[in-house]
Amino acid sequence: MEVSTTLWVLTILGLSALIAVDFFIGRKPHDVSTKEAGIWTVVWIVLAALFGLGLLLFGTAQASGEFFAGFVTEKSLSVDNLFVFILIMAKFSVPSHLQQRVLLIGVLIALVLRAVFIAAGAAIISSFSWVFFIFGAFLIYTAWKLIQEARADDEEEEWEENRLLKSVEKRFGVADRYHGTKLFIRENGKRILTPLMVVMLAIGTTDVLFALDSIPAIFGLTQDPYIVFTANAFALMGLRQLYFLIGGLLKKLVHLSYGLSAILGFIGVKLVLHALHEAGVAVPVVTLPLSLSVICGVLIVTTITSLIASKKQAEREAAEAAAGDGKAKDSIEA
Repeated sequence: MEVSTTLWVLTILGLSALIAVDFFIGRKPHDVSTKEAGIWTVVWIVLAALFGLGLLLFGTAQASGEFFAGFVTEKSLSVDNLFVFILIMAKFSVPSHLQQRVLLIGVLIALVLRAVFIAAGAAIISSFSWVFFIFGAFLIYTAWKLIQEARADDEEEEWEENRLLKSVEKRFGVADRYHGTKLFIRENGKRILTPLMVVMLAIGTTDVLFALDSIPAIFGLTQDPYIVFTANAFALMGLRQLYFLIGGLLKKLVHLSYGLSAILGFIGVKLVLHALHEAGVAVPVVTLPLSLSVICGVLIVTTITSLIASKKQAEREAAEAAAGDGKAKDSIEA
């Protein structure tokens, strides 16, 4: 799809306006209720749907289909990010009323960094078509790695700070407690970071690691930088509300890693086939409708099987607890 400079500018201004509205609504630190999170999650999804329909009406059906496929893929991958966000919040003991501010700024940092990744990816693809082989192989490897991690024994996960974050903390120093919404304070005449600023940087920079698989994944569905950017933007901007909406349900999505690995593996194979096709090899080409059907189908099946498995696990634990209580009562009576 041909995208003019004017459309790029208008799109960025429109997204900036939406971010400003989101910031204005959440400017006062508070505990986000499930109702509030649910309403705004629906709002962001509706806005994404309207944007996709706009591409259909004023652009092409191909562009609209690519946007929806990219949005669904990025949204599903971003849910996996929430597991790490929860670990980061726990690591820094972020007060509940400040978590929405942390996520808002953190996601904004992530969006800016992803824009850089997208621009670099588009430039590489336009110059070197063989990069699709690398992207495809990387996604297939990532899919295999996700399966290995999912099959590993469950252990208590702990998030570790990356080198960039450690160097920033060492360079500026960090206060020993939160100071409301302040990002910097002066201590002994020196300007230092507050824990709030550190955790915002942690959220933003950690998301870059997830971009290493999500950006190649969406380039496997579309090579249009405009669609790649907007799909990422809409997927990320609703992430804050999604965190509060399904944070407590994430542990029930026990098969999510398997579903994501299937999606990444599928897109990886699609990229390799595309690269072979571009090289003149007679191979089947995966169509966009098939891609969208596979992605949505995998997510639906994964969600259903996860909820069934979680329910059975809860019933098993309840039965074991009841049996344990019964034995304890019998021993007391004896």
